[in-house]
Amino acid sequence: MSDTSETILLVEDNPSDVALTQRALQRVCITSRLVVVEDGQEALDYLFGSGMHAGRDISQLPGLVLLDLKLPKVDGLEVLRRIRANKRTRRLPVIVLTSSKEEQDVAAAYDLGANSYIRKQVDFAQFDAAMKLVGAYWQGLNEPPPKVRSQ
Repeated sequence: MSDTSETILLVEDNPSDVALTQRALQRVCITSRLVVVEDGQEALDYLFGSGMHAGRDISQLPGLVLLDLKLPKVDGLEVLRRIRANKRTRRLPVIVLTSSKEEQDVAAAYDLGANSYIRKQVDFAQFDAAMKLVGAYWQGLNEPPPKVRSQ
């Protein structure tokens, strides 16, 4: 698949949550390719073509990032900060998908430019319904930002 706007980058370190998200996206017929990275550093490496993702075509950004906050190596808020600080990635749609109910996390995520903040639902049916809404909105209704042109 060459058009990565049809790619969702899932940044999640919990294998159970990865499996739950994969199942939910499949059940609601979201056909985007799902790229899973397990920590904040790997997410940055993927987006900026460094580390284990050196050589990746960085002009190809995912259409959506689903970002957990509590990550090893680099936390989700720092990942979001770096995404928004870079001209090429600052318009990238980022949904914080986390179990944190802390008001300070919600505020910090929005202050750093998150497009949405969704708390992970413990119940699979509720999580499934939330993913259906995410898919319908972000891949059906939302008009994606124009790509930043290279100078």
